[in-house]
Amino acid sequence: MKTWHYALLVLLGGCSYGALSTFVKLAYAAGFTSSAVTGSQFLMGALLIWIAALFSKKKKLTLPKIGKLLLSGIPLGLTSLFYYQSLQSLNASLAIIFLFQFVWIGSLFEFVFYKKKPTTGKVVSIAILVIGSILASGIIAEGSGGMTWQGTIWGMLSALTYTTFIFLSSSVEKDTPAVQKSALFTTGGMITVFLLSPPTELLQLSVLMEIAPYGLYLGLLGVVLPPILFTIGMPHIGPGLGTILTSAELPIAVILSALVLTEQVSMSQWLGVVFILGGIIAGNLKISKPIKKSSYLERESTF
Repeated sequence: MKTWHYALLVLLGGCSYGALSTFVKLAYAAGFTSSAVTGSQFLMGALLIWIAALFSKKKKLTLPKIGKLLLSGIPLGLTSLFYYQSLQSLNASLAIIFLFQFVWIGSLFEFVFYKKKPTTGKVVSIAILVIGSILASGIIAEGSGGMTWQGTIWGMLSALTYTTFIFLSSSVEKDTPAVQKSALFTTGGMITVFLLSPPTELLQLSVLMEIAPYGLYLGLLGVVLPPILFTIGMPHIGPGLGTILTSAELPIAVILSALVLTEQVSMSQWLGVVFILGGIIAGNLKISKPIKKSSYLERESTF
């Protein structure tokens, strides 16, 4: 595969995440709690990906390697918990602004762990994306009166754990087959969610059957596809560029809110979507050209 093929896979992973918020809102509107929604998402997601793993390529792993992959799935579970917690005390436009900070945190991670300084083009791209995220969130039209320090902390934590998951996807056990690796990531995330926010409602068969359609959708797009796509694509493009590509989730969230939830989207939000798409293009202008193997691919993972 060419470099831009890997970039496209990561872009699709980001788009998958962007489709989540609309159906989370639908699940909340149907009367389901945050713990039930998150729990069903990971339960259904783990079920789907392990079924896929039965029919996909696998390799024998030692217990330490299995443990490393399970632990690497912790940020996947924490991201959902932290983000949904931030929504308890912040309006959606503010919460997504904080989550979106993963765009620059990814480049910071790349610099700290791999000593790889961001290029001028990448800095410009990140600046465009941040401006676009502020516009697309609707915060300019709605204001920031709903900001709380608790929500701010939860929102920034979700950005940090999301970046950490993207980072680990590109560095941990890179020779493990994608589906097998993603299944272990997902299992680690599910264990984390079940321990920190036990979805006790799912023990009732009636509730489980009612929430199953939401769980299947959220599990597929939030738990199954992103880990697989990131596992395949991230090692070839790096976490810095990877976080720029995954910023596609915000435009997707805005577009689906307008189409599915029929929410009113202001001109400034559409302008933000255009800015974000422009930022993604700016960050990938040279992706089709032959590039030297980046230093982080030549180094052994520190995890």
